[in-house]
Amino acid sequence: MSDDHGSSDEALLAELGYKQELHRRMSGFSNFAVSFSIISILAGCITSYKIALTSGGPSTLVLGWLIVGVMVLAVSAAMAEVCSRYPTAGGLYFWAGRLARTNKRQWAWFVGWFNFLGEIAVTAAIDYGCASTWMAFANLTFGFEPTPLSTFITFVVIIVIHALLNAFGVNLVSLLSSVSAWWHLAGVAVIVVILWALPDHHQSVGWTLTGWHNETGWTLGPYVFLMGLLMAQYTYTGYDASAHVAEETRNASRSAPRGIVTSVLVSVIGGFILLFSITAAIPDRSEAGLTALAASDTGLPPAQIFLDSLGSPAVAKFCLFIVCVAQFFCGMASVTANSRMSYAFSRDNALPGSRIWSKVNPRTGTPTNSIWLCVTCSVILAVPALFNTTAYLAVTSIAVIGLYIAYVVPVLLRRLNKEFTPGPWNLGRFSPLIGWIAVVWVVIICILFVLPPASPVTISTFNYAPIAVAVVVIFSIVTWFVGGRSNFMRGSAEEEHLTKGAGEVLDE
Repeated sequence: MSDDHGSSDEALLAELGYKQELHRRMSGFSNFAVSFSIISILAGCITSYKIALTSGGPSTLVLGWLIVGVMVLAVSAAMAEVCSRYPTAGGLYFWAGRLARTNKRQWAWFVGWFNFLGEIAVTAAIDYGCASTWMAFANLTFGFEPTPLSTFITFVVIIVIHALLNAFGVNLVSLLSSVSAWWHLAGVAVIVVILWALPDHHQSVGWTLTGWHNETGWTLGPYVFLMGLLMAQYTYTGYDASAHVAEETRNASRSAPRGIVTSVLVSVIGGFILLFSITAAIPDRSEAGLTALAASDTGLPPAQIFLDSLGSPAVAKFCLFIVCVAQFFCGMASVTANSRMSYAFSRDNALPGSRIWSKVNPRTGTPTNSIWLCVTCSVILAVPALFNTTAYLAVTSIAVIGLYIAYVVPVLLRRLNKEFTPGPWNLGRFSPLIGWIAVVWVVIICILFVLPPASPVTISTFNYAPIAVAVVVIFSIVTWFVGGRSNFMRGSAEEEHLTKGAGEVLDE
């Protein structure tokens, strides 16, 4: 059966215009595990907890997580339906090129650049967040005082290790991704059991679900709540990874879309249980207590909750250790997805030096050069953290906008393309409803992400996302006219397939 799937996968890939170069050794579970690891509820929920704590409090943390989760499920399902028809490493930009009725290469180009730059920023953010958590753990355990330099050095060490692990081969990546998925599931279970077993007191269900706390400076409740939803939205990113490793996955037209949707669904459920348990364990629910929690010395409110509520520093450190390992796995999976997208983008002559980045190591079956390209770009992007953490956080926050713009464009184009033929995994009669919900939701969050999260608006609280998005748009336009329109998807089998599939010539 596996041989039949392998032949079928290679035939479908050839039909889409590419030959099989990567080693197709991932199972359906490993495909799911890559996306689930990048979402990483043990990373996102912990490191971004403060965003929702100060912008709505418990209600935003717990109910907000569910609201965003349902909407993201719609986005992921709409993406998965397209992925089933076009299971390639290029993912989003390839889908856009196939689904657009006109200006096919231009649509693919702009989606590709938003996806590429968004993934570079996300990889940098994940591994820098991992380094920050490791520094917090070192501080609690050994009394080590972290500095911007020591945190940055730790970040570089972590991301280099991730590059090496990815370069060793897809078998190791597949194994570690599976270990990561089980680590996340078991880790959440262990932390939840500890949080309900050890503390002497828990907050009521009513307060945990609807409690309110606001440190934003804004007084309009609904606006504050919406700003707090960004915590969940930050966490729900990266599930396009299942598409980017589709060319390494067996039975990809079914396994990859399932990986996308299942990773989100499991994260919604597991994240809700985790956030509810952490929030219910807050020892002091007063306004002063919540304010002090947000400003805790650890820099991570959940870590402070562990220390204050568990009654045992050793157990608190153990819980934080679980989080540290989960974040390491999260960063490793992000490098995997990032490098595969970069490999595919280079295969279509999008990046400067594409002939270098599109090479596959014949021994390991991995795009080794692309791995090191992504890691190097992420390190460069993180350099501002040495001097200005606020500026760095502003830059990385646009990663979510960049990724979700890349996520939703193919979904929109699929809704506008009446000739789309669904793959074996599809939404059937619910496809239009779910697709339009996904489009509307992404429009809403893109608006939210460019609004000021705190008042008064100062240099330190200003939201730089609109400027960053404008820079990406301008960069994409300039590079398109400089070299993209001459080289992108030119002289490849994909150009021929695009032309035949559309029944029209490619736009100049």
